[in-house]
This record gives sequence, structure tokens and C-alpha cells, in this order.
Amino acid sequence: MLTAGLLAALVLLALVSAGLGAYEIPLGDVLASLGNRIGLGGRPLDRTAESVLWNIRLPRVVLALLVGASLGCAGALMQGVFGNPLAEPGVIGISSGAAVGAAGSIALGLGFLGTWTVSVCAFVTGLGTVLLVYAVSRDGGRTEVVTLILTGIAVNAFAGALIGLFIFFADNAQVTQITFWQLGSLAQATWPKVLAVLPWAVAGLAIAPLYARKLDLLALGERPARHLGVDVERLRMVLILVVALLTAAAVAVAGIITFVGLLVPHLLRMANGPGHRFLVPGSALGGAVVLTAADLGARTVAAPAELPLGVLTALLGSPFFFWLLRRTRRRQGGWA
Repeated sequence: MLTAGLLAALVLLALVSAGLGAYEIPLGDVLASLGNRIGLGGRPLDRTAESVLWNIRLPRVVLALLVGASLGCAGALMQGVFGNPLAEPGVIGISSGAAVGAAGSIALGLGFLGTWTVSVCAFVTGLGTVLLVYAVSRDGGRTEVVTLILTGIAVNAFAGALIGLFIFFADNAQVTQITFWQLGSLAQATWPKVLAVLPWAVAGLAIAPLYARKLDLLALGERPARHLGVDVERLRMVLILVVALLTAAAVAVAGIITFVGLLVPHLLRMANGPGHRFLVPGSALGGAVVLTAADLGARTVAAPAELPLGVLTALLGSPFFFWLLRRTRRRQGGWA
């Protein structure tokens, strides 16, 4: 029932989001145009409506679905790997590493890939940061969770310093561009950007559920999981790589968007328990729902202006996260 509810909410939100905006397109016209394009009847709209729908709205909706699903799934995997429902992908430096690449490419005026330069640099540095964190924290053929977290914290701090240096040496226009990239947005969504994210998102979302049973065993503890036949070190390495691919691709095209990978798995765990066979794909669905709704709000709440998507998710997510912490504290009788 929960899966069906999430799917229904996702379809409804996607259709509503495709129609709402400065140029409003009725829901019936959206369905008619979609049916016409896929050969299920319907009819084409006038030239302006067709252009707005297919060149502006639908790329943004599809990109929101992919980015939200990637962040939600990555959050569920991180929480399973670390055995902590409060873990999220930024812990191991993916977001900050991607921000270094984006800020560096902007501040240095790089343009070797045209409009793709910032996104590609962000993706490469985000992925490279995770590999660096994993390599540094590995010792004696093993990687302890605590060491991985502490290494990630140190790398995040170093990345923040690098971003500060890039901002210091950038001119006013570049500072503005860096700032808006860090705030997160889907305003520049295009079909090429959708196609750039699609293979990484599909690969990660297809691989992640295959490890659901092993994540359930890992929740028992590392030693019991090893006794039950789980290669804990290999599992951790593969899933961190999947998380890195999902998050780096999402951050590269959308900027830094917080709390989706943290809150969505947490809420689904409260609603349906900790089993990863539902939690991993369910978090992908939930993340897509949340980000599609957030993007719709970002461009309609303060119309004709547009709120930064990362700011909106943080404004809504941080109080809710605080409520979850207080709720957990009351149930456990304290923090210990």
C-alpha cells in the first residue's frame, strides 16, 4: 500500500508540476500532449504550449525525479552501511568534493567542455573525493566505520577551505555563480542534462536493491554478518561506490541539495520498519516525490521569482529533523 501510494503521488505530482508555472497548461492538455507523443491518442497543443511543456517543464520534472530518487536511495544505502539512521551521503565528502570541482571550474574560468564544464568537474571531483576518503581510511585491508566518518569530516573541512579560497580569488560575477550553484537548483534543466544523469541513476538504482538482504544481515552487526557469509568489506566498498555515483551525478547537475537523503529513509523506516527490501527502492520513490514537490514549491511559492531548491529543502527539512531527534530522545529516555 505504501509503494502504491508513493507511485500514485509521484505520477500526480509530475503531471501537476508539468502544468503549473508562469505559463499555465491545464492538466487535460498535458495528458493530451503526452498521449499524442507516445501514440496513445491525444492531440498536439499550440506551438507555445508544446515548447514550454517539452523543452522547459518536462526536462525539469524528469531531472527532479532522477535527482530525488538518486539522493533518496543513496541516503538509505548510507544509513545501512553505517548502521546509523542519521547518516547521509555528505558524511563521506561527496557533496563538498563536488562543490570544490564546481567552484574551481568557475573561479578559474575553465570552459573546455562548454556549458558542461562545471557539471563534469563537479562529478569527477565528487567521485574522486569519495575514493580518496575510502583509500585514506583503509588500513590492514579493512575500513572501520568510525575511521571512515572521521576521515570524511576532515576532508569536508579541507574542501570547505578550498571553496573559500576559490571564492576569495574569484570576481563578483564568479562569486555569484558559485553561490547560486551551492544553493541548488533545477532551473537550468535540459534534456541533455537528463541524459547525462540517466545512466548513473539507472545503474545505481538497479544495483542497490540487489544488496538489500546483505544490508539486513549487516544490521545485526559486523561479526554476526560475517558469520552468516557476508563479505562486509566488499559490501561496504561496493555500496559506497554506488552511493558516490548516485550522489555525484545528482549534485553535478543540481547543486547541493540537503536533507532528502537523510529524512526520506528515516520516515520510511518509521512507517514500514527497517527491512531494506522495501527501504532501498522505497527511498528512491520517496526521494523522487519529495524533490518533485520541493521543486514545484520553489518555482511557485514566490512567483515570478524562484527560491533556491537546496535552501527550500533545508528550511523544511531541518525543523523536521530536529523534531525527529526530540522524538527519539523522548522514546529512549535520553541521548545515551
